[in-house]
Amino acid sequence: ELPGYMIPSYFVELDHLPLTPNGKIDRKSLPAPEGEAGSGVEYVAPRNELETKLAAIWQEVLGIEKAIGIHDNFFDIGGHSLRATTLAGKVFKELNVNLPLRDVFRHYTIEAMADVISRMERREHEAIPQAEEREYYPLSSAQKRLFIQHTLDGADQLYNMPELVQLEGELDLARLEDALLKLITRHESLRTGFEIVKGEAVQRIYPQVDFVIEPHQADQEDAAHIEQIIRGFVRPFDLGKPPLLRAGVIELGPNMHILLFDMHHIVSDGISMAIVMDEFSLLYAGEELPPLRIQYKDYAVWQQSKAHQDRIGQQEAYWLETFEGELPTSDLPMDYERSAVRDYEGMHLDFDVEVSLSARLRQLAAERESTLYMVLLAAYTVLLSKYSGQDDLIVGTPVAGRTNADLEPVIGMFVNTLALRNRPSGNKTFLSYLEEVKETALGAFENQDYPFEELVERLNVKREPGRFPLFDAVFDLQNIEEQDVELEGVSLKNYELDQLEEAKFDLTLFMYENNGALSGGFFYATKLFKESMIRTLTEDYLRVLSQIVENPQLELSQIECHKPAASAKSAVDTIEFAF
Repeated sequence: ELPGYMIPSYFVELDHLPLTPNGKIDRKSLPAPEGEAGSGVEYVAPRNELETKLAAIWQEVLGIEKAIGIHDNFFDIGGHSLRATTLAGKVFKELNVNLPLRDVFRHYTIEAMADVISRMERREHEAIPQAEEREYYPLSSAQKRLFIQHTLDGADQLYNMPELVQLEGELDLARLEDALLKLITRHESLRTGFEIVKGEAVQRIYPQVDFVIEPHQADQEDAAHIEQIIRGFVRPFDLGKPPLLRAGVIELGPNMHILLFDMHHIVSDGISMAIVMDEFSLLYAGEELPPLRIQYKDYAVWQQSKAHQDRIGQQEAYWLETFEGELPTSDLPMDYERSAVRDYEGMHLDFDVEVSLSARLRQLAAERESTLYMVLLAAYTVLLSKYSGQDDLIVGTPVAGRTNADLEPVIGMFVNTLALRNRPSGNKTFLSYLEEVKETALGAFENQDYPFEELVERLNVKREPGRFPLFDAVFDLQNIEEQDVELEGVSLKNYELDQLEEAKFDLTLFMYENNGALSGGFFYATKLFKESMIRTLTEDYLRVLSQIVENPQLELSQIECHKPAASAKSAVDTIEFAF
């Protein structure tokens, strides 16, 4: 017998379960269930032009081909915070209505959303204009951050973005290289170099660049040799010499290869990588792609326009109000003394959330008209409060930064980091605290265009050696849409290599949804924490999640977890994001 929330909406019969090269269940290869959107709500068709347009926008944002009814709940059929932001941007562009993000949460059916939009004032969508041709262009705010970070000691490989794909089948290397050359020609960001001109960092776009695929050979059974090739492939980029993209192929046999990609974060982000893989597969198949209206440089120039700066100025007031007064610093027990010189040596410890617990967390989010992100973030801040003994915390979180729908097909670095300030004091129930976290998150998402670097400058935050300013912990729910990439005559699978990543952070919690279940892990700096400490932290996070679904009315002071003994000077320090 199962409780209602654990009963699946669909059952799919398979002859066998797909496996990864490592022998684990390959959840990404499981077939999607066929049927309606899956909300369990009786389908009612759109009744007018506005509802019909909204249904089409929802289908595009959610990636759903089946008809969506006017009573379906956006968050029950695949919506989350990132998709809600995308939805608001598309509504603005296509319907000329600036729908606030919090209205997506309040009016989460097509019927309710259409009613709100019908009463809103029409406002022309601000299209990003094409910049006039120049010798060089300014950096965006996100690029400035990474340009500085790249020059720091030990950080020259910190923002590499490697992708490894195992290919089985007859691979045409000439077509492969031609597809990548067309991709580089199509996107100016892949032909962009970075330099200093008159004391200012700028980006220069080159009409053409030299590019070849690096060929390698290895025995399929020689794992050590394969790993050696991969580690040699992922190496520092010279930001002044584009393309900041490299590719390689390891031939393991006549019909077995490993495709190697590496890009620098200054010209790419998680969504960009999805665009690269999708367009690369289409170009390999010989398809023609529609021309891009704008390129990344147009966005960088637009960021400095008066209209955009006026918008940023309005958002600045929100952030300054949020951080008025004395700023908190969180101190977690550490196993080693923090050095004044930052070190990026790290490890990660993965964990899975039981399917039943995952389902109950989603149910809790739905009942409180929030999202899984908000529930998991609230639980994380409770955990940090327990370990640090503080009830005023700042946690960093990455956002995609593509609030303007014009940016959807553009490859480049758009990610911003938001500093979320929450107060998990012990006398609050978890439900009341979750409401606070929800409001904090919505306010931050609605003001996400304000660059983190400008906030740090405006607050005049004191810089400490070896620490990042303002916040000391990061939470990252990774919900970038994965593309099903196909190459003609070739099957693709992710190739997993343990410990390829450098640790960008002292400590960060990342979570992701895995075909109905939740998985996650902690990245941690091995110069600060022992694995035993992180295992305890992991156990306690799962313990907190279990307690809040069992009794959401539990006061935060009554939530139980370990009390680790402080050893070295305590602190958690995280600087950025891995989106």
